[in-house]
Amino acid sequence: MTAVWLLPIVTCVVASSSGAVVADVLSNAQHALWTILASYILWGIGVPFAMMVMVIYLHRLTLHKLPAKSVIVSAFLPLGPLGQGSFGIMKLGSVAQKVLPKTHSLQSSSPDIFYTAGFLIGIILWSFGLVWFFFAVASIFKTRTFPFNIGWWGFTFPIGVFATGTCQMGQELPSTFFNVLGTIISLCVVILWMVVSIGTIRGIITGTVFYDQVVAEYDGKEEDKRQISMTKGVYSA
Repeated sequence: MTAVWLLPIVTCVVASSSGAVVADVLSNAQHALWTILASYILWGIGVPFAMMVMVIYLHRLTLHKLPAKSVIVSAFLPLGPLGQGSFGIMKLGSVAQKVLPKTHSLQSSSPDIFYTAGFLIGIILWSFGLVWFFFAVASIFKTRTFPFNIGWWGFTFPIGVFATGTCQMGQELPSTFFNVLGTIISLCVVILWMVVSIGTIRGIITGTVFYDQVVAEYDGKEEDKRQISMTKGVYSA
């Protein structure tokens, strides 16, 4: 098992965050309210489900060794639902604070509750993401060298959404620290994107990017098993 299991789940979290951005620019307040509700539902599907998978993944890391070098970048993937979930819930709370009074929904104190609860949940998810960030960095340093492959794009999305959560936190507080930290992480994402893009173009030209080391290792092990079986058959005969 690898953290790649999170990729189908994080789509719900991304959609909820996108819904918050869309609701913020909709001119019709009722349409914005429907979008907010749908986004909260998607967030409630994606984030708890991602938490369950992360528990299984942590159990796998605890009992077994780190993933293979060719897929070690997947250690950053838990940052995806955590960073995007942090940004999404804060953005939803911010938009709900403006939309709920316009549609006369719930009680008069509800907009502030949505906003405050959104920020509280957002900073908790961001903090949990910080832990996974250090786990991932430690895994990379422990592995030291690992071949370039198309999986290196796994660097960009998790760290990118962690940057959006950090910047959103700095905007809501407001906080110079989180704004500066978000800017630094964003610049790191841009540099990583350029590095991975150059590596991908080079790999396409040379053809090495189409070579799957994991499959090759698996095929090699299967070939060894067949040779051992044939050797046993010869000696038994």
